[in-house]
Amino acid sequence: MIYLDYAADTPVNHHVLDSFYEISRNFFGNANAKHHAGESAKLIIEKSTMEIREILNCPGMEVIYTSGASEANNLAIKGIARAYRENGKHIISTCLEHASVSGTLKHLQSLGYEIDLVAIKKDGTVDLDHLKELLRKDTILVSIGYVDSELGVRQPVEKIGEIIDAYPNCFFHVDATQAIGKIPISLAAVDLATFSPHKFFGLNGMGVLLRNEKLLLEPLIHGGMSTSSYRSGTPFTAGAAATALALKLCHEEIDNKLNLVREQNERLKSQLNTYPLVYINSTDHSLPHILNLSVKGVKAQIFQTALNDCNVYVSTKSACSTDNTPSRSVLSITGNRELARCSWRISLCHLTEEKEIQEFINIFDQCYTNLTQK
Repeated sequence: MIYLDYAADTPVNHHVLDSFYEISRNFFGNANAKHHAGESAKLIIEKSTMEIREILNCPGMEVIYTSGASEANNLAIKGIARAYRENGKHIISTCLEHASVSGTLKHLQSLGYEIDLVAIKKDGTVDLDHLKELLRKDTILVSIGYVDSELGVRQPVEKIGEIIDAYPNCFFHVDATQAIGKIPISLAAVDLATFSPHKFFGLNGMGVLLRNEKLLLEPLIHGGMSTSSYRSGTPFTAGAAATALALKLCHEEIDNKLNLVREQNERLKSQLNTYPLVYINSTDHSLPHILNLSVKGVKAQIFQTALNDCNVYVSTKSACSTDNTPSRSVLSITGNRELARCSWRISLCHLTEEKEIQEFINIFDQCYTNLTQK
């Protein structure tokens, strides 16, 4: 097996899994219970929360535990929209967002909210001049991903935050799911940030919403005690601890890991660029973890199937996107519908070995020859 789909999911670090097991076995008391078992569990959650804040350098943010980044995105966007609807119903986002963001915005649009999409430049970054044009007094939220999941483009979050600061009734939400664990990030300019640890060798079924403690949210789930008034449900002690540990482990030697991935990415690109029908869609602003490409004349699903038959695993668009439709991300930067239909994604991590890269190239060469000569 050659696994090149780390942007979709990662294997759980065995230290994280061991920690989850031990805490589940030994600290099973309800963290809200007024007895020693509950108090012991509560201490673990409080320690995990403090560690998450310290690692991400966001002391002024509440850590809200959810079932995943999709729930966290829904809570962030719907929570702001409902809590601040008296200030306006205008929201700004981009065409690059994950389905849990774009789908939430579509739902709000059906309820009378006005959604504008800021233009994307040819390098994949947000057009800041267009963002300035779109912002209004009744804009209550800007939701833009730190790094998009198809092209891997890193957005200028700090500059976006500076622009939004001029609008006191507007909040800034960042889906940081594809950024955290891969690169050092700053959340200083952000009001709400979301992520899921299964993207950095943590557990599936866990997510986090970081909320600036100065703003309000309307909950999605009502009733029941939890660690936050904004998200009901029995506190997930082992899940919180596993999330904090996964975050800690992925940040160890993060610069060295990033350099390893960068070397793998350059090796891949240098070989793929020798094929006349290959077009690299990722830009100079893309993280090396994600390499998006098109093989002209071959639909993405067909190439993916051919690779899958050889036990090579890649993605067409985001794993949560609809099949058999052009990639909106690729279409936005290339303006070429054929390239958008033929685009697929290789995603790497520091565990990807040089021999896997070479074996992938060998298999790619066979698939390319077979599929482009038909």
